[in-house]
Amino acid sequence: MTEAILYSFRRCPYAMRARMALHVSGLAYEHREVVLRDKPPEMLEVSPKGTVPVFVDAEAGVLEESLDIMRWALRHRDPENWLKRQDDELLAANDGPFKHHLDRYKYSTRYDGVDPEEHGAKAVEHLRVLEERLTMAPYLCGEIRGFTDIAVFPFVRQFVNADKAWFAAQQLEGVTAWLKSLTGSDLFTVVMAKHEQWKAG
Repeated sequence: MTEAILYSFRRCPYAMRARMALHVSGLAYEHREVVLRDKPPEMLEVSPKGTVPVFVDAEAGVLEESLDIMRWALRHRDPENWLKRQDDELLAANDGPFKHHLDRYKYSTRYDGVDPEEHGAKAVEHLRVLEERLTMAPYLCGEIRGFTDIAVFPFVRQFVNADKAWFAAQQLEGVTAWLKSLTGSDLFTVVMAKHEQWKAG
């Protein structure tokens, strides 16, 4: 039995980026797939806030933030040198304003008095910053994928999938090619494998 445990949900972008970092690092762990409407008490015991991912390890303790999980795994082994390609400004913009607009664009019925078109347009403004960066190199921090790419693209994927035809009309060719490269990678295919809901015993 492996010592480390990851509580995850397949479609959660936070969990996706944690799984990719763990996989590329080669660290062994037990994958426990969570159904969000039926969260296991074992997860809630170690992380009462009830969100995924949650990583539990004797050395790391309990890590409840996906970026912390990524950095912890990559500090142990980072074969592609992802940690050398971090852009704190892009990461903050993705997890802050872009995620704010993404939620209100894709899940507008969950919020009172929001205009999904307005939030979609605001999200595209953020993507145009990525587009400008991607005119200079195929990835956000250079010629090969790095930490920032892996941390950001699951959210961009979620935004694009909400309305692919509308997104195509925005003419973000660089973002489209970058996203296709990352979602078409062997790494993404591996971490998106389906798992049955985990239950103790």
